[in-house]
Amino acid sequence: MFHSCNGFSVGTDEEAYSGACLWNDVGRVHAKTPFHVMLGGGDQIYNDGIRVNGPLRPWTDISNPVKRREYPFPETLRKECDEYYVNNYIRWYGTEPFASVNGQIAQLNLWDDHDIIDGFGSYVDEFMRCPVFRGIGGVANKYYLLFQHHLAPPVSTYTTDAPQTMSKSGAAPDPRQLENTFVLNEETIDSSYIMGKKPGRTRHQVNYPETYEIISDRLRRELSAAKNSSSPIQHLVVLLGIPIAYPRLTWLENIFSSPLIAPIKFLNKRFGFGGGFFNHFDGSIDLLDDLDDHYTARTHKKERQMLVHKLQELASEFSVRISILGGDVHLAAVGRFYSNPKLNVPMSKDHRYMVNIISSAIVNKPPPAAVANLLARRNKIHHLDHDTDETLMTFFDKDPGSANKTNNSNQQTMPSRNWAMITENSAHGASQSNGHTNGTASGPYDIAEKVKDGHSWLHKGEVDAGTKHKAAAEAQHGKDHDGSLD
Repeated sequence: MFHSCNGFSVGTDEEAYSGACLWNDVGRVHAKTPFHVMLGGGDQIYNDGIRVNGPLRPWTDISNPVKRREYPFPETLRKECDEYYVNNYIRWYGTEPFASVNGQIAQLNLWDDHDIIDGFGSYVDEFMRCPVFRGIGGVANKYYLLFQHHLAPPVSTYTTDAPQTMSKSGAAPDPRQLENTFVLNEETIDSSYIMGKKPGRTRHQVNYPETYEIISDRLRRELSAAKNSSSPIQHLVVLLGIPIAYPRLTWLENIFSSPLIAPIKFLNKRFGFGGGFFNHFDGSIDLLDDLDDHYTARTHKKERQMLVHKLQELASEFSVRISILGGDVHLAAVGRFYSNPKLNVPMSKDHRYMVNIISSAIVNKPPPAAVANLLARRNKIHHLDHDTDETLMTFFDKDPGSANKTNNSNQQTMPSRNWAMITENSAHGASQSNGHTNGTASGPYDIAEKVKDGHSWLHKGEVDAGTKHKAAAEAQHGKDHDGSLD
């Protein structure tokens, strides 16, 4: 089970929320066919309220950006932030039905900005290094490790009035943070975790090249060992915090970054003009921070290409199919990379074919239909490189609970709350596929002409993607024996 964005952004009308119906749905499915693992794609909790009705409100209200950057993070403020985070975690993780689901299904989570504070990691470098941001980064990490990974948190975190905590490594603990506290002081974290050599992401870098190398080396070792065993790995699932096969919005980034915006920013700074359009931290366009979050942002173009090429190399070298999960955008979609049709690569042999399942959000408010439709219209066939194409596929043929589509022109994005269920069609045991191959019926589809517009089906497993697909039927989901995933 995969989910993301399990909470509310600041400004969402929470009174209009009718309850955690999708978590009830997860519990209903789990009671019938238990999940093995629950993957959290980020924003499992929203801590943004710390700047609205929490201890960071006075800091947020400072209008002068220089004063805000230089604002200290002493032990008194750290304690207040510490209390806010732990209480918010207890409140949210104690809320049903989320609490019961957490207690029943093993979980593995990564975190995103809202687990810390909205936009964390995407603001300008100078602002990201200010004392308050470094401070809440440390406090949020403490409770992320404790609640979401069940790991011992750091012995102590950064504070400006304890010089020994201010180094990059934060090696020397602050004795005040150890008062009346028990901390498990471990030399090394669990060996299954891969630790980067540098501190967190920046506006221009999702992960560092060295981090990708460490991950790639680990995967290569494990895939190599499995390849030489009796049970080689056939499918690799990669969990990213942000989409990677998604429509570009470069034209919107260009507008927001252009000199034309400068007069509007000035009016906002002086008179509050367009208040909801700008963020309260560094005065930038609020939506620009969200756009910078995505791999498809222009600032991440080279990094994105490098990551996809690394995954293609692994797929080719080990004959492993790679599927990518991603969330964050509050808008469900299914993107994919594949070999340029001119190359005539059979899909079963195509190491470039990778699906990006974008499931978001399970709780947060979806964007307006107009935004979803705009993204669908921007869904062109893109060329990652000379040999690799990418696009969103046609998938959502019906609205949830409805007999037809509100907008028939948009079958690529779904602005409704959602979560994803992924099930292996185990290749072990006798075949009971009843004529199904790779997730759909054989026969006519073997000779059907493949549509090459990029949005329609690319292979038999994608035919009838949507409510007519066998994977959408409860009685047939995961019941084949061809080694594929539903």
